[in-house]
Amino acid sequence: MKPNLASSLVDHLRERISSGDIAAGEKLPSENTLIASHGVSRTVVREAITRLQTEGLIYTRRGAGSFALTPPPESSPESQTLIPRTLAERRQLIEYRLGFETEAAAGAALMASEEDLSAMDAALQGFEASLGNASVSMNCDFQFHLAVARATGNPYFSQAVQSFGPAMIAMPRRRLDSSDSLPSGRLDSVAAEHRTIHQAIAAGNPQLASAAMRIHLSNSMARLQAEA
Repeated sequence: MKPNLASSLVDHLRERISSGDIAAGEKLPSENTLIASHGVSRTVVREAITRLQTEGLIYTRRGAGSFALTPPPESSPESQTLIPRTLAERRQLIEYRLGFETEAAAGAALMASEEDLSAMDAALQGFEASLGNASVSMNCDFQFHLAVARATGNPYFSQAVQSFGPAMIAMPRRRLDSSDSLPSGRLDSVAAEHRTIHQAIAAGNPQLASAAMRIHLSNSMARLQAEA
């Protein structure tokens, strides 16, 4: 395998995803299509797909192909100052999120489009397909919350989520700096809570969506406390 060929293909697909040419939830070209259009081997294509998965830009569903996720926002000097680092700061951030994300979920239930629901579903499937890879799981988790905020149609909600970036997700920090996988029980719980939020929003029930988000964030607080 030639690493430069894989890197070129990664750059090409990353640009298409970042520009929206391949939208969140949209299926990437098949392996055979990429092989033919870029003149590379199957090994090169699979290496590129693996690298895009690691970056949290796509998720792959066995038997169905690879699908794009919403690219994470670029970090800015302003957002860097807001990244929570200590346990107390992370707890405070969840308390803050309880205040506005419960309202965002209610608003999303009233305003979400099919495109918004597809973006949430893409993030959910990416999370479930991450197999416990901490960085990919964290990015997909963030993409779900960002999709909910965007679904409100109120730019202040999405701005609040984007200001923190993926660092707002309460993953166990001792695992983010290692190659360990996240516990399957934790992943299953978070995935189930996200699914409940998604279902309530899809049903157009603002009270249920708000309650589901509150339960999810309260459980995130409990998981954070258990980590301490």
